[in-house]
Amino acid sequence: MPTQTDKAERFLALHQAGQPLLMPNPWDRGSARLLASLGFAALATTSSGFAATLGRLDGSVTRDEAIGHAAWIVAGTDLPVSADLENCFADDPGGVADTVRLALGAGLAGCSVEDFAGRDEDPIYDPALAAERVAAAAEVAHGGPVHLVVTARAENYLHGKPYLADTIARLQSYQEAGADVLFAPGVTKLEEIAELVRSVDRPVNVLALPGTPPVAELAGAGVKRISVGGAFAFCALDGLAQAARELRDQGSYGYWDRARSGGAAARAAFGA
Repeated sequence: MPTQTDKAERFLALHQAGQPLLMPNPWDRGSARLLASLGFAALATTSSGFAATLGRLDGSVTRDEAIGHAAWIVAGTDLPVSADLENCFADDPGGVADTVRLALGAGLAGCSVEDFAGRDEDPIYDPALAAERVAAAAEVAHGGPVHLVVTARAENYLHGKPYLADTIARLQSYQEAGADVLFAPGVTKLEEIAELVRSVDRPVNVLALPGTPPVAELAGAGVKRISVGGAFAFCALDGLAQAARELRDQGSYGYWDRARSGGAAARAAFGA
């Protein structure tokens, strides 16, 4: 069994490979084990996908719930796991540091800290405070025997501020603050992604959204990691909704074609 230190080192090394690390986002232990069985090298939790398992919307999970969920995923796989910890459930750097300590205790290989403040007005933290928050996360993450991989997220594009120059300036400051990986979810234009990559000296993660260039083009632009957020979780929920509507509206059972395929995938993953 690899140790937490082993998994964190492996996770960081995966960002240096020639091709981008494809890092899907499971929403429970079963989906984590299934994705591991398909050959992925690392996993990340999804705040929106996990919230959906609780019957809630994204942003409604507590810190204790998120850490407990992350630890549960970690215990179900030998792969490195990074946690989506939103804004680390704190505005102040001290609170961010406390959350990262809990992430270390959960056995994670990495975690994220974003600059979305959760406010309708002025949704993004002031740049100086945002950098201080990343520095607090990095100090804890890198201060012991486990080098927890810190992903710093600039959330402009997801919150009505599609300003590339400000996003790049923020990521550069997060790099200086000690982040290991940089991430600006919502940037989908290849030319903007390429400019972002050229502007920093850390691996860059891209969120696969509608309109995002395919993996080969992102690789050519120098992207080192690609994640899917809650997309896989909501694909699964769509399958459930379609099957339920068929039963309710048509009284038929065509969903069994997909159920057989899904059952086979589960048996292959869970029987190993």
